[in-house]
Amino acid sequence: MANTEILLESGTNEIEIMEFTIYDELYGINVAKVKEIMMSDKVKPMPHAHPAVEGIFKPRDTMLTVVDLPFYLSGKPTETGQKDLFVITNFNKMNIAFRVQTVVGIQRISWNDIQKPDKTLNRGSEGIATGIAQCRGQLVTILDFEKIVAEIAPETGIQLEEIEALGVRQKNDSRIICVEDSVLLTKMVEQALHQAGYENLIQFNNGQEAWSYLSSIRDSEDLLERASLIITDIEMPKMDGHRLTKLVKSDEKLKQIPLIIFSSLISPEMEIKGKEIGADEQLSKPEIGHLVTVMDELLAKGKEE
Repeated sequence: MANTEILLESGTNEIEIMEFTIYDELYGINVAKVKEIMMSDKVKPMPHAHPAVEGIFKPRDTMLTVVDLPFYLSGKPTETGQKDLFVITNFNKMNIAFRVQTVVGIQRISWNDIQKPDKTLNRGSEGIATGIAQCRGQLVTILDFEKIVAEIAPETGIQLEEIEALGVRQKNDSRIICVEDSVLLTKMVEQALHQAGYENLIQFNNGQEAWSYLSSIRDSEDLLERASLIITDIEMPKMDGHRLTKLVKSDEKLKQIPLIIFSSLISPEMEIKGKEIGADEQLSKPEIGHLVTVMDELLAKGKEE
């Protein structure tokens, strides 16, 4: 059993990828999502579970759901092996185990070297590859684990009922900059914010696109009207959310724009990183109702000042 540690400094635009194999194909996961690696163990099947859910097992005092990743990716029954491993993940405040066949190692690379898959290969908005990286001359598919879990258990995703619970909302014309590389999540967040009265949105697919826009308006007299608030994910090709945050909060003019990191990776360690680089708030997906409440507070505070 091996514990992982977050080794990267804040805002360097780098990522550590843990490489693993399934049917001799290389895949990757952000080390920040990996809690530990364990030898596979006996799993108790659960009736009426999703076909990709093997069941549950209980190491120590924690009950974990086990996802059969080989089956999910290939669609063919998995022949479990004695050397199989469980990668215990933590994101969206959930602990989930994924079966893999071998763990190759950890590589540190720049987000700028990670390419978004072509839509033809990525099945449009339904793809499960968040990026393709080249490590030691080999292509590694970085999987979108949030998308996999959301497909298996839709109730773990963004819920519009949280917006309805906020009651009657007034229209708010503040211009919101949304930075998110997942097409599916972008649509879900957009729908939720529109329902909450925030209809003046500008969407960017990664931090580099957002930074280019913000740089182009930084000298505008109406800066806060053209960018009233920024919401950014962390994991994105080209430039990640931490690097974007650091650039914004290090700029004498742009730093006045409220910035919220909205990510599945929010943890005590990540909160320290976000605070170091100046994020105004850090919220865990999929808490969309909490996001809207914090947006209200930050925008109201800005008007008072």
